[in-house]
Amino acid sequence: MAKKSREKSYWPHMILGFLLVGITLGYWTVKSATSVPVQESNEYMLKYQKADMGINEILKKEKDFNTKYTIAISDVEMLPVKKNPMQHRKLKAQVKLHKGENSFNYVVATLGGTPVPDANVSLLLTRPHTQKDDVMIKEISFKEGKYRVNVSVAKAGRYILRLRVKIGEAVGYSDIPAYLKPE
Repeated sequence: MAKKSREKSYWPHMILGFLLVGITLGYWTVKSATSVPVQESNEYMLKYQKADMGINEILKKEKDFNTKYTIAISDVEMLPVKKNPMQHRKLKAQVKLHKGENSFNYVVATLGGTPVPDANVSLLLTRPHTQKDDVMIKEISFKEGKYRVNVSVAKAGRYILRLRVKIGEAVGYSDIPAYLKPE
């Protein structure tokens, strides 16, 4: 009688091990992806889908606006721009926010410098990566050659002052970064 040699084979254990590692990594990927919620963009003060579908019209109206009018913020304190050697892009000056009530004056004028009193102006105070703290002011009144906005800010951090001006069919936008220092 011939003796059968019983050599142990490890390939079934390796297959089970690889399968277990694959399932574990798949679970970890799904868990980490769902733990950070996705926030919609609010560029042009519209939902992303609306802005994406009508971007050609939006850009045409903005170009028309920029050939006739200007938007400028006035009577605000700006934070100095610090050069960061690690970033190779030009940083914008930021509006310094104060805890509580903040006031901004926007001047909407023709290229000749004449203020435009009959514009439809709205402001969105938003944070760059969330819409949870958004403050929308739909109609801003015109007084003494300026559009004055009062907004209350409670949380420290980065903000964006997003202004939309509509004059006839032309629509202009202004995005200005703002910052409230933590206490």
